[in-house]
Amino acid sequence: MMGRKLIVTALACLLPVFAQAAGGGGIHLESANIQPDNKASVTRGARTYVNYCLGCHSLGYLRYNRMATDLDLPADIVEDNMIFTSNLDGEPHKVTDMMNRTMTTDYGKVAFGVSPPDLSLIARSRGVDWLYTYMKTFYVDESSAATGHNNLAFDQVGMPNVLWELQGLQRAIYTTQKDENGKESEVFEGFEQITEGTLSAAEYDKTIRDLVNFLHYAAEPGRAQRISMGIWVMLFLFVFTAGAYVLKKEWWRDVR
Repeated sequence: MMGRKLIVTALACLLPVFAQAAGGGGIHLESANIQPDNKASVTRGARTYVNYCLGCHSLGYLRYNRMATDLDLPADIVEDNMIFTSNLDGEPHKVTDMMNRTMTTDYGKVAFGVSPPDLSLIARSRGVDWLYTYMKTFYVDESSAATGHNNLAFDQVGMPNVLWELQGLQRAIYTTQKDENGKESEVFEGFEQITEGTLSAAEYDKTIRDLVNFLHYAAEPGRAQRISMGIWVMLFLFVFTAGAYVLKKEWWRDVR
């Protein structure tokens, strides 16, 4: 009986994870199609992140010099071109520092109602497809007094559409439909472009894909080393198992 209760409790704890993995909010998630081993893509994503995201969202588990090493970037290039934040004393961050924002927690609460979260693990908690969809589905919403925007993947989100200049402004189109019981509901049909952005739709998709690719890297910078080491470990275990089997056959050869 106790064992059954433990299993039920464990499954109950996992339900939110399954719901989130399924898309969160029931919307269709677009496939990010990222290339984790494409360093050029990750580098472009890092450039977008430090220019548009790092002012509000820290990456508190990643150091600039670790990123430079992993992406084959000279440390001085990173320091001169990718560090725009400073510490609480007003001193510019160094290449050996964590990728932390300048904004204080208190200011974040005043500006947005809640302090913008650290995004170090967002790709692991939300998933790359959710992130890709989220960054593409901001739309103008006059009922949102705080930012004037809403998001299809995160209803009533407090984050403004920071990439609107690149994507342009779009409006969500909803139609009213009735179910078999006559109950009306709003159904999302698509987006209508209001203003053009500085990037074409294909270019914007690529920019977001690179950004998500970088966040996927930031969530686990040691991924490449882990996979490489895992391959060698599996090869060792295969060779060890084969050798152990041959040795066992030799030891037991004369045993009847």
